[in-house]
Amino acid sequence: MNKPLFLRIVHRLSTEVQYFQPSEDATGQSSLSPLQKCTTAIRQLAYGGAADTVDEYVRLGETTARKSLHHFTAGIIYLFGDEYLRRPTPDDLQRLLYVGEQRGFPGMIGSIDCMHWEWKNCPSAWKGMYSRGTGKPTIVLEAVASYDLWIWHAFFGAPGTMNDLNILDRSHVFDDIINGIAPQVNFYVNGREYNFAYYLTDGIYPEWATFMGSIRLPQSPEHQLFAKTQERHRKDVERAFGVLQARFTVIKNSSKLWNKSKIANVMRACIILHNMIVEDERDSYTQYDLDSFQHDEGVDLTFSVQMPTALFNTIDRRARVRERPVNRQLKHDLIENI
Repeated sequence: MNKPLFLRIVHRLSTEVQYFQPSEDATGQSSLSPLQKCTTAIRQLAYGGAADTVDEYVRLGETTARKSLHHFTAGIIYLFGDEYLRRPTPDDLQRLLYVGEQRGFPGMIGSIDCMHWEWKNCPSAWKGMYSRGTGKPTIVLEAVASYDLWIWHAFFGAPGTMNDLNILDRSHVFDDIINGIAPQVNFYVNGREYNFAYYLTDGIYPEWATFMGSIRLPQSPEHQLFAKTQERHRKDVERAFGVLQARFTVIKNSSKLWNKSKIANVMRACIILHNMIVEDERDSYTQYDLDSFQHDEGVDLTFSVQMPTALFNTIDRRARVRERPVNRQLKHDLIENI
């Protein structure tokens, strides 16, 4: 990341997180500086090394370096999580829908897929639940990424034996739509109106109204063109995974932590930092006020078009998300549009 962005993170942590604030001991000696602690943490994330690999460069012991890493990840989530792991605002949706229409997919707002992170120090009693055919335990991340590699949705913690469909049943990716608090989306394809934005997927995902997969064995030139275009644009999430692992080698290597909650904090912090770098590197981006994002204690009404009412409405919205005829009709219209 750029130096001004890193110094901005250090400043926020040093002023709002107690662990990173300068202090003095009983003899009047100054404590470790916030820059030392943050540099130690970011080097462990970026290079994936052990905690004792930074002792000569930053002059911190192994225990202090490990403690700095965990306080750093928790502080990043606390200070920047609401802003950089937010759901798309109406302005974000408008931008994503415009780019999707320019790419030949009106109503498309990103692509969804899963990534496995190896867990080296998985407890022996859990290895059967977290291991697949390779025998190495993994933890799964489900993510939604857009064209600019911004990760809009992250669901982490599922055991490695689960596939994309099992994780989808646990994920909260469509909770806003089912609960009736998602922004309304209306678009036209081939003269026909649709009411749900959709994600591009690979072949394992079901034929829902909110998913758009490729054609497995395209025969006609129209189907071949559609499959080629869809498979090219659905790689956005794969590119996001690759960039995330290239920036933070700790995710590319196997995790040596024992505590699953600390592993989840590392993953979330890396995604937040990734989104901060994406925002810092692109030109036309609008900064938002932190007060406009949703917090855990309530729902921000700026995101809502209708509040949840009866249980019947929730079940009806869930059924509409999973409508297969809508998916088939939308795919036919998209083939004609492309």
